[in-house]
Amino acid sequence: MAADGGKKMAVALRCAGLVDVEGGAVLPDRTVIVEDDRIAEVRPGSEPVPEGVRLIDLGRATLAPGLIDLHTHLVGPAGCADFLQELRESSAHQALEGVAHARDTLNAGFTTVRDVGAFHAFVDVALRDAVDNGIVPGPRMAVAGAFVSVSTGGGMITGLTHGIDLPREYRFGSVRDVPDVRERVREILHGGADVIKLVATGAVLTTGTVPGAPELTEDQIRAAVEEAHWYGAYVAAHAHGTEGIKRAIRAGVRSVEHGTELDDECVELMLEHGTYLSADIWWSDWITKHSEEFDEEQRAKNDAATERQRQSFAKAVRAGVRVGFGTDAGCFPHGLQTRQLRTMCDYGMSPLQALRAATLTSAECMGWEDRVGSVTPGKYADLIAVAGDPQDPASYTDVGFVMKGGAVFRDDLSEAHGAA
Repeated sequence: MAADGGKKMAVALRCAGLVDVEGGAVLPDRTVIVEDDRIAEVRPGSEPVPEGVRLIDLGRATLAPGLIDLHTHLVGPAGCADFLQELRESSAHQALEGVAHARDTLNAGFTTVRDVGAFHAFVDVALRDAVDNGIVPGPRMAVAGAFVSVSTGGGMITGLTHGIDLPREYRFGSVRDVPDVRERVREILHGGADVIKLVATGAVLTTGTVPGAPELTEDQIRAAVEEAHWYGAYVAAHAHGTEGIKRAIRAGVRSVEHGTELDDECVELMLEHGTYLSADIWWSDWITKHSEEFDEEQRAKNDAATERQRQSFAKAVRAGVRVGFGTDAGCFPHGLQTRQLRTMCDYGMSPLQALRAATLTSAECMGWEDRVGSVTPGKYADLIAVAGDPQDPASYTDVGFVMKGGAVFRDDLSEAHGAA
């Protein structure tokens, strides 16, 4: 529950600094006025707090916009390398697990996520609705409902002996041809999804698939994009290999997930089409550190992909591709995502560029820039604070204050005062 019981009233957050992700600077000594669930005003800290407004003094801490993760999986066993574990857990079990994952994600400073697929179809929809209705604490969620994938592809549970037919919820998004794609996309959106997640190539963790191999044709991807468009939605495409990436970009997807093997033509296409890159360049370190939890095939594919993906990321940054912040949280325990900020800096971004990627650019990718992503009057009061140097990525591994929609969910920093 929120630290203040979830009650929303006019408050003033006084801080030593404010991260301006639009201007690329840390502004000293600011007060942010919050009314109900929105940011009402940003003013110099020297100005008096309006009468009747409760002051929360964050001391030497720095405020920043709530963070955004474009690539999470809040539903499912976190950090589990064995996809068969999905078959040992019911949808109800995973929904309850998702409550804990959502809480951990919010407490880590992520006030918004794009949740890009669950093996138990539509459990993410239920979790999103529970958060939106105030039943459980968690980030704002845009959800994918189910993976759209070929029957033995990167978005399916593989490794079973021949002849086993899984229940439909595990293969809801399985497709064979263009008409299949159109039907699945409509069904997924009718089921409550906000975004369509295509698996355009093989995957690192999915048994038997080859990350570099394309698994959907360009016509299939284009059909998904067209169908999603009519419902006001868009497509995010899992794509490791070069050919799969090019097919996805040419077909009009909003974002490429992973982007492991970007060549110069891929980058040129991304710039031409305005495609976003959401590259999970930290979590391979988790695999390496916990290698005993992964099988030989998974370790080999991770080893082959890690540096290639990071160099592709650096190439995209240098070229000016729109780079968001996506981590694949769920493949590692939720709440650790901010560790990727350091890796993004190691591969070409400044600290403030990385923070912009994890806030405003990711909001733009989601189409939510009118409501989240910066500390701007009129947007939701989704705010975090850190005690350390705001330009040191390590500071964000210990977020001490989290506000979402004007409600305080974590506060380890402030000295709260009554109404002024």
